[in-house]
Amino acid sequence: MLSRPLKRFGLAAMALAAVSAALPAGAQTFGGAQKEEIGRIVREYLIQNPEVIQEAIVELERRQTEAQKTAQTVAIRETRNELLASRHGNIVGNPAGDVTLVEFFDYNCGYCKHAVGDIQGLIKADPKLRVVLRDLPVLGQESLDASRIALAAKAQLSGEKLFEYHTRLLATRGRVGAERALGLAREMGLDVARLQKDAAGPEVAAALDENRRLAERLAINGTPAFIIGEEVIPGAVGAGPLRQAIAGMRQCGHAVC
Repeated sequence: MLSRPLKRFGLAAMALAAVSAALPAGAQTFGGAQKEEIGRIVREYLIQNPEVIQEAIVELERRQTEAQKTAQTVAIRETRNELLASRHGNIVGNPAGDVTLVEFFDYNCGYCKHAVGDIQGLIKADPKLRVVLRDLPVLGQESLDASRIALAAKAQLSGEKLFEYHTRLLATRGRVGAERALGLAREMGLDVARLQKDAAGPEVAAALDENRRLAERLAINGTPAFIIGEEVIPGAVGAGPLRQAIAGMRQCGHAVC
């Protein structure tokens, strides 16, 4: 990820390039001396008024953010059925709840480990909340192995037991891989031989593929990421903002009223 100074430098370059592209075609017919004079005038103006570059960068960032948000809204609308109702999503909380919160997570994501407490609290306090959990193992092979086992566990667990498995696996200290995922399954009385077979099966592969495709379509490149209504909420923002978004859905049909 680029540092903020480098990002701003890139944005400034883009802004200046846009200004150059906006010059009339006739500008290309200026002679060398004229071009040098124009360049000198522009340079002096920017040196004397550097806030112009800052204003351009801020405006460019605003437009980029707005464009991404618009694209995400369109993507959510186009993938809504798959996002909310696909058999590959692990549903916890109230399956018939009036508001659905989707979370993309990785079992080795420290922020996801923090956010799971928020999700537990929201479900406990809100009996009408429906939560769809979507594995997005982006942190290496161990994450992928853990997700395969956890997704296979769905064939033997549901409801509160499935959520218990999820929360206990996230609560694991250190790296989580296949060994820990299988150990927890054994502790909870699952058929481990069946679990290992299912983890390597087509249903789990289809679930992971669907989650990856949805994440790419929604421009989600990190975990945790939450979807509610037509809003993408990146990061472990805490229970407060999520609670407000849920209330907004009930009040006006949007995460932000």
